Amino acid sequence: MSMTDDDCRTCAIRDLNDALRIKGEGGQILITPGVVHRGDAFIAQAVTAMQAQSEFSEENDPYGEHDFGRVVIEDEPVLWKIDYYDPTLKYGSDDPTDPEKTTRVLTLFLAEEY
Repeated sequence: MSMTDDDCRTCAIRDLNDALRIKGEGGQILITPGVVHRGDAFIAQAVTAMQAQSEFSEENDPYGEHDFGRVVIEDEPVLWKIDYYDPTLKYGSDDPTDPEKTTRVLTLFLAEEY
């Protein structure tokens, strides 16, 4: 069974997103005031849980890009989302598979801030 071009594109995006989410490589990570307000221990738990997230399904990851997730810390739902921008951060990226054309921004936020 061979992969289609769309499958390869999805794999490339997923790998780049996982590098940012798990290792903090290839983009920027922003933490919203709501998460910061919960304190350093809460932030550390949220980041660790986000990095460890490995269960992605059609329901929570319909495009297979690992660009959104949800974890629960101290009974508080915490979401994370990856957006793709051009290198100037002014516009959306023309090609999220190309790290030269894309700046990934991962935002960690409380569900109530959505």
